[in-house]
Amino acid sequence: MKMLKILKYPDKRLRIKAKPVKKINYNIQKIINKMFKIMKKKNGIGLAATQINIHLQIIVIEKLLNINTPMVLINPKIIKKKGKIKFEERCLSIPNKKGIITRSKIIKVSTLNYFGKKYIFQAKSILSICIQHEIDHLIGKLFIDYI
Repeated sequence: MKMLKILKYPDKRLRIKAKPVKKINYNIQKIINKMFKIMKKKNGIGLAATQINIHLQIIVIEKLLNINTPMVLINPKIIKKKGKIKFEERCLSIPNKKGIITRSKIIKVSTLNYFGKKYIFQAKSILSICIQHEIDHLIGKLFIDYI
């Protein structure tokens, strides 16, 4: 796989809507592994495949206080929202910008994991914010759209 780079705003490819992953295979897992490497190299806590010009519904998350292991979300869907929370967000695709964004404080998410197993979980606070931020990337939305 060639070296992938994070797209930077105002690159129009950041606005492309990601397609669902139809089959989780070695190639998808290779993309996920590469996403973790890129995210770690850039000191990110979350990365959507759209940000590296792969328009599939894949998100990776790591280095959050309330999760112990790296997370992979494939074809994630928010199925329930509760409460509101404001948080200062940043983005690897929009360096040197930040903004206070209001999001749902608690979300319930349905997704597939690295191996294609479906699971449903609840996220709150920073994890909830991160997931919502990354899901926005999958639909071509950026945090600056909220400002």
